[in-house]
Amino acid sequence: MGLFSFIKDAGEKLFGSAKPEEAAQQAQAAPDDAALQARAAEANRIAGEAIEKYIVAQGLQVQDLKVAFDGASCEATVSGTAADQATREKTLLCAGNVQGVKGVNDAMTVPVPADASRWHDVVRGDTLSAIARTYYGNANLYPKIFEANRPMLGHPDKIYPGQKLRIPPV
Repeated sequence: MGLFSFIKDAGEKLFGSAKPEEAAQQAQAAPDDAALQARAAEANRIAGEAIEKYIVAQGLQVQDLKVAFDGASCEATVSGTAADQATREKTLLCAGNVQGVKGVNDAMTVPVPADASRWHDVVRGDTLSAIARTYYGNANLYPKIFEANRPMLGHPDKIYPGQKLRIPPV
């Protein structure tokens, strides 16, 4: 599916003190400093593991799930085998809707390929009803979008600017 872009400064705060972007910048400034290179690699490992744990905590079942994070590019690469296209897309959303992630490389597979969903970047003033009206022509179909983005969405009124949502086919 390729690379998905996200808003780097929006989303779940998972990295804590790892600061992979800061460590990567320091490592790039001193490429011969082994300690800084090791610190950057460790921050990337911690960030990747944090994203993996977040995906698992959402109840998404992905066989052989692996998330690699690169602090220099602020991109995550997600691999593994999802049971279906919806789980694949939700997994990618989980990885991308994390503060500090600006892109997700999709290296996932599914046993039976299916049509991909469309994507919507939430902007200020958006509601699920308005989004449903835009994509489906009917505001009352907002529960379809809500369900397509569960468990990341806990309530239909709790969306935020910068968040990316799945818009499944009608």
